[in-house]
Amino acid sequence: MSLPLALTAGEPAGIGGEITLKAWLAWRQAPPAPFFTIDDPKRLARLAAALGLAVPVEAIAAPDEAPALFARALPVLPLDFPAPVTPGRLDPANAPAVIAAIEAAVRFVREGRAAALVTNPIQKETLYAAGFSHPGHTEFLGELAGGMRPVMMLVAPGLRVVPVTVHLALKAALAALDGAEIEAVGRIAAAALASDFDIARPRLAVAGLNPHAGEGGAMGREDIDIIAPAIARLRAAGIDAFGPLAPDTMFHAEARRRYDAALCMYHDQALIPLKTIDFDGGVNVTLGLPFIRTSPDHGTALDIAGRGIARAESLVAALDLAARMSLRRAGGPAPTHR
Repeated sequence: MSLPLALTAGEPAGIGGEITLKAWLAWRQAPPAPFFTIDDPKRLARLAAALGLAVPVEAIAAPDEAPALFARALPVLPLDFPAPVTPGRLDPANAPAVIAAIEAAVRFVREGRAAALVTNPIQKETLYAAGFSHPGHTEFLGELAGGMRPVMMLVAPGLRVVPVTVHLALKAALAALDGAEIEAVGRIAAAALASDFDIARPRLAVAGLNPHAGEGGAMGREDIDIIAPAIARLRAAGIDAFGPLAPDTMFHAEARRRYDAALCMYHDQALIPLKTIDFDGGVNVTLGLPFIRTSPDHGTALDIAGRGIARAESLVAALDLAARMSLRRAGGPAPTHR
């Protein structure tokens, strides 16, 4: 029987518990891979009852118990939250448990007891009160992997985007933009597209920084002096990278058919087109780690937590992509995308 996927609780006051319950309902009959979640089983059972979701919840002692159990109940590896959980109300007292769930899930995948890591959304400002020192999940996972360089990729049907700078204020992102970093991110993205997405010769479209990619230097020289030389080095390394492209014309349907992933210079340049195309189904994938990690491409949605209206499509897509990537790495045929 296949190894299960490890799903973290995320912020307990958010929608993570609700979408976990709904994801099990979507998968229980014929899952590409079973999953277990690291959470409080009593909390999830109460939540299922309150929302009218017919999800049996059963505690497990170890990940290897999840596959045999999955068809009849949601397997939950118990996690204790020190403070009572109220939907929509953050409590910093629960932050250490959120961090512990991530650390445990990483340990399971690194020990070969889980096939991949899928993370529910976290509320970073709450974690900062508990000593969390990272801009986000991606950077924290890089540290847990031994200080490796993680790269964020966002995936939706018809579009993959990779931001070169991620969780930085725009002013800081512009100051940090560096040709060596563009090249490093491009190499990691191309390698992942080949190994995990079965694209023999990945095509990378590289976005310019300035309007119209600088118009030959009339609106800034970053595209000429920083981005173009990095593209040249990627091409010299055998990677099919091209650009810099005008950012406002590279995301329409016809343009997207020309490439397999878009390398973008800052966070919103990448995420705005992807979330416009598929807000509910986008997936965050971390590249450059020794294990697979995916996540829903949305936040904790505190404003709708506990109301039963949260949509689970992005989590289901994240579980699906993690399953397909793990099967591909194991040498087996990857299942058709759900």
